[in-house]
Amino acid sequence: MQHEAHAHADTHTHTHTHTHAGHHGPAVTTWSVAARATLHCLTGCAIGEVLGMAVGTALGWGNLPTMILAIVLAFFFGYSLTLRGVLKAGVDFRTAFRVALAADTLSIAVMELIDNGVIVLWPDAMDAQLDDLLFWGSLLISLVVAFVVTTPVNKWTIGRGKGHAVVHQYHH
Repeated sequence: MQHEAHAHADTHTHTHTHTHAGHHGPAVTTWSVAARATLHCLTGCAIGEVLGMAVGTALGWGNLPTMILAIVLAFFFGYSLTLRGVLKAGVDFRTAFRVALAADTLSIAVMELIDNGVIVLWPDAMDAQLDDLLFWGSLLISLVVAFVVTTPVNKWTIGRGKGHAVVHQYHH
């Protein structure tokens, strides 16, 4: 029997678990659901992170402005991917924006903290150039580590009816 968390829209958000028999219980999520939510988040974060690091490095910016650009773009692309999906469901922009914030903020924040933390702590990674294997290797490994660390966070939030569970009502 498979359980899925769905948030029902009314004046309050409620999370129910639906079974094939129609019974309701506490929200339950699987590692697979959490991994898919994290992968969705990672896609937007990776686009922003890679673009920000590449642009900042190519322009010869210092480490701090490059990292800030990468983080801002990671949030932008992370929210944009969710926003696009929710808007496709026919939701107005204001509501869709709120859903994206609720769904992705913690996930992106954890992912960015881990991702950038790995790069900062990796010897010489912050000084690597675009044509250096260290630049791309440390970035790839930092994203993998961020995925591994963020998946349990998403499992926990989805299980509580928060995070990516908020988006489920817009997917049919």
